[in-house]
Amino acid sequence: MPRATALILILAGLCGSSLGQYNEEEDLAWLQYYLRQSRVSSYNYVPYYEEESPAYAYSYPSATDTEPEPEPQPQQATPWRCPQECDCPPNFSSAMYCDTRNLRYLPFVPSRMKYVYFQNNLITSIQEGAFDNATELEWLALHNNQIGSEKMGKRVFGKLQRLERLYMNNNNLTRLPSPLPRSLRELHLSYNQISKVPANALEGLENLTALYLSHNFIFEMGASLKGLPSLILADLSYNNLRKVPDGLPASLEQLYLEYNYINAIPDDYFQVSPRLLYVRMSHNSLTNQGLSSNTFNSSSILELDLSYNRLQKIPRVNTNLENLYLQGNQINEFSISSFCSVVDVMNYSRLQVLRLDGNEIKRNAVPPDAPLCLRRATVIEI
Repeated sequence: MPRATALILILAGLCGSSLGQYNEEEDLAWLQYYLRQSRVSSYNYVPYYEEESPAYAYSYPSATDTEPEPEPQPQQATPWRCPQECDCPPNFSSAMYCDTRNLRYLPFVPSRMKYVYFQNNLITSIQEGAFDNATELEWLALHNNQIGSEKMGKRVFGKLQRLERLYMNNNNLTRLPSPLPRSLRELHLSYNQISKVPANALEGLENLTALYLSHNFIFEMGASLKGLPSLILADLSYNNLRKVPDGLPASLEQLYLEYNYINAIPDDYFQVSPRLLYVRMSHNSLTNQGLSSNTFNSSSILELDLSYNRLQKIPRVNTNLENLYLQGNQINEFSISSFCSVVDVMNYSRLQVLRLDGNEIKRNAVPPDAPLCLRRATVIEI
């Protein structure tokens, strides 16, 4: 009996398997996977589901070989084949793990794959047609690499019509990838070098619910958010914006604009988003002159962070607001009318947390009717 066949029989017997259960190609694929895994101590590959940790929160053995990666060898596009640089667990056959392996290129992606992880490598480019064979992809993790916009094919994502989540944060992108699949639900592009988002850059992404663009150099957004009818979360913090984006989608619930240079907000700006719950605009350049009396008088907002701006007065807020952060401004008076237009037993604010520390208000400046208006407050810092 040939040695290779004998080895297959022995290994199959140890695992309680029967060669009669598999065909010849599957035997070889299983043996290849077993031998490859014997070179590492253990692995813990768990498929991601929405109720679990994020898709990129995996822990794998670090690559032990520090030599430069060899050039990829052409592989036949058979349904079962897994690139030798990666792992494709038999119990999760639609996932391919190629992360944290010092890869400098993208290996071949078999057509059956739905979840592919290339994060934490040294990849600098994505060649045209890299994913043309893997049209079933739903998750694609490319974060923590060195991918530049000039080294990406013009339509690398063009055939991924089922892609829902694209992770490209922590790369060297200078512009948004385009075109993007209309099926996208989450787009992660934080920690890049993007400076501008053209008005049509996100056009057609009707299913997009979460957009992460923080820690870039964006100085202009235009009306790029307005055409996203499913958007729930927009994170534009830590950029160079000097004005708020033109128009918000009605579906928006979370808006993060902290650490920018915004100094004004148009009247009724938040009224077009009746589901908006959380607004964070700390560390900007907001002044009372740049706000109207009704800017933040939105009945849906529950948390408003305006800390570390240049406000001299407490802006008027809706009585439904629950958390208001104003620390680190230049406020010098405690105006109860900012919270309650009428103060009596039936009219009061739902505010629970109020931060006014780091301003110019004196403790004895709190008006006597404040306890009646702010009867729900459990934390007031002055």
